[in-house]
Amino acid sequence: MINIRFLRQGEELAGFAVSGHSGFAETGSDIVCAAVSSAAYMTANTITDILMLKPSLTERDGCLSLQLSAEEINRAGDILKGFELHMKELEKQYPDYIKLERGA
Repeated sequence: MINIRFLRQGEELAGFAVSGHSGFAETGSDIVCAAVSSAAYMTANTITDILMLKPSLTERDGCLSLQLSAEEINRAGDILKGFELHMKELEKQYPDYIKLERGA
């Protein structure tokens, strides 16, 4: 199961943490894992390499987390909202493989 936790500062979306493996298919053939990973990395790369922001970013085997500062939310919050929307749609399509947590 892939777990995606959305981080908030008050009402504002401020980051995410993605962990786990979907188990949908074997490594290299897992379209669920590929979809989530691709979207998460695109989101992180857009924030760091296009907007040139410096969020707190952690990457390790099977995990990626990103946390914006209060100042960065104004510039990158809409990108995170797009990622959240995409993950909600994937969760609807693959509810046995993706779990979203909408936390603090």
